[in-house]
Amino acid sequence: MRTLVLNAGYEPLAIVSFKRALVLVMNQKANIIASDENSPVWSAADVFDRPAVIVLTRYVRIPHHRRVPVTRRGVLRRDAYRCAYCGRPAATVDHVQPRSRGGIDSWENLVAACVKCNNVKSNRTPQEMGWELRVRPGTPRGSAWTVRGSDRAEPSWEPYLEMAA
Repeated sequence: MRTLVLNAGYEPLAIVSFKRALVLVMNQKANIIASDENSPVWSAADVFDRPAVIVLTRYVRIPHHRRVPVTRRGVLRRDAYRCAYCGRPAATVDHVQPRSRGGIDSWENLVAACVKCNNVKSNRTPQEMGWELRVRPGTPRGSAWTVRGSDRAEPSWEPYLEMAA
């Protein structure tokens, strides 16, 4: 079970284990604002709410210039696991401008692709193939991209991630 950590301004900061969240709450560094009532935490002498979302008691500034790192999983997620060329389910990542021709690993040059399109395209550009991209690749935006691990968001986090978006 993971816990979403918000700063005092209710901006998502991080995702931590419920154990780390419980320590922050017990040391009065955070307050629980949403908990999982179905699975409390039992100790030898007490029962505690299992935190799902906590808010820190003092403000922590988020650096807004934080860049989202380029990853294979991130590119697939950004493109909704759909091929940028044909729209079928994608399992690979393709360089629009091939690396052998100076293409770099960037959000603007990487797209999700199915294995068939990736192999057919090979070392060519979409223009050379007569293909058009179904999506315009770019850097993803929003708090769900800057908070590590929030791609697998818990249902109880949705209102807090939406507030920050």
